[in-house]
Amino acid sequence: MKKITLTIALLFLCTATTLAAKPNVVLIIADDIGFSDFGCFGGEIKTPALDALAKDGVRMTQFYSENMCWVTRASLLTGVYHKTSLQKGHLHSRCVTLAEALRENGYATRMSGKWHLNGPKNLPVDRGFEHWYGIDGGAASFFAPAGLYRDREKVAHEFKNDPDYYITNAITETAVTYVKETPKEKPLFLYVAYTAAHWPLHAFDKDIAEYKGAFAKGWDVLRKERLERMIKLGIVAPDTPLSPRDPNAPAWEDAENKEWQQRRMEVYAAQISVMDRGVGKIIQTLKSEGRYENTLFLFMVDNGGCHVEYPPSRKGYYLPQKTRTGEPMKPGNLPTIMPGPENTYQSYGYGWANLSNTPLRLFKRYDHEGGVRTPAIFAYPKKTAGENRIDRNVVHAIDVMPTFLEAISAKALPDKLPTGKRIAFDGESFLGVLDKETKHRKKSLFFHHSNGKAIRDGDWKLVSSGSKEKDWELYNLAKDPCELNNLAKEKSELASELAKKWTQWSERQKKRTK
Repeated sequence: MKKITLTIALLFLCTATTLAAKPNVVLIIADDIGFSDFGCFGGEIKTPALDALAKDGVRMTQFYSENMCWVTRASLLTGVYHKTSLQKGHLHSRCVTLAEALRENGYATRMSGKWHLNGPKNLPVDRGFEHWYGIDGGAASFFAPAGLYRDREKVAHEFKNDPDYYITNAITETAVTYVKETPKEKPLFLYVAYTAAHWPLHAFDKDIAEYKGAFAKGWDVLRKERLERMIKLGIVAPDTPLSPRDPNAPAWEDAENKEWQQRRMEVYAAQISVMDRGVGKIIQTLKSEGRYENTLFLFMVDNGGCHVEYPPSRKGYYLPQKTRTGEPMKPGNLPTIMPGPENTYQSYGYGWANLSNTPLRLFKRYDHEGGVRTPAIFAYPKKTAGENRIDRNVVHAIDVMPTFLEAISAKALPDKLPTGKRIAFDGESFLGVLDKETKHRKKSLFFHHSNGKAIRDGDWKLVSSGSKEKDWELYNLAKDPCELNNLAKEKSELASELAKKWTQWSERQKKRTK
């Protein structure tokens, strides 16, 4: 990577929040996990490490991602919106990445995990990370992951030669090594991008066994029980309703192959628990290295739970033809095959994704709340230890980069890059959350990817999963957080005004590529 020369020597001014000089920055992102899956957000899944981090920080209950993996990752690493039709899976060329900016400010920059931002000369080590371990694509076997790298070297031999290989554990171990190897006097930026719990449903038997029978009540009862816990925890308001079961999911009492259905959720839960153990190991290493208290943490998820039913006919670069021992693969959501082993390739489907996103509607790929409202934990133990606080500020992945740059009083970014004029941030810093500030967004939030498009302006949200103007739906999220009462006809003028704003934003996005 050519080192970007910063041409402006101004500093970002800090808010009332006081952070020690050069705090470590740890950004951890999980993959395809619903709003309520973690224990500290109301789920049955055991997440003691995340629960402990939440007790030392702030659970953010109105944190927005994009509705699919790569778009969120591009946004959080640049502070800038990305659109699928324009960028085709890689970063804007006229953006500075968070890694590039922090490296320029004296940080060791390390990444372990999923990149999913491919393009010409666009590996992590081309965009500011000094070292990287992980996959370049969006999905992979947990036992034999396609596109596995260390820096620029492909390292398939690592999983081929290790019968105990599991990518979640490998991501964790590499992250732990990075922490230990970074000189004590040098601040660390560590980006950990787990592939859990993206399909395929892969886990070791011993981890799956921890959840045997845990989901026997089925998604209907468990959704109700989750909502009750969420209300008790303060994640949602006491009057929050439960959205109707998705029409693509049968009533649990009518569901066929219940043992197989339960197994799907058991494997999914096991994937999350293994990831949580990894988070705990990283945090313990930071503590043993004397870095924990002076570390700014953000744990987030790239989009809501994924409803996709994996068909036997689906193929892809990520799907091996055989296992490491030469067994033929058995892909597809086939009730005659229990998920979990290396030779399977399954997903958990509509009913369980509906549970994951409790109490919200819809899923990954949609810009309704179930697709883009995701759990997040923000912590700075030196300041927030023991606070165990809930925060309801509206925050988006585009806000991550400006927040971290403000936190370290970073040098200002250059106006011009070798590729042209730098695209200004779309995001706004939420550093004040550490000081219990109520953040009033200066800008509307915009979404457009896959099956979704939306604008959130204050409490109002205009959203659609179609391409026609008549498909717009309007909701007041303060009164209707689950998007159950469409006011598009009743408030047609407001709907038209917001639709116009969204169209103008969309046109501005197109001009960015010129």
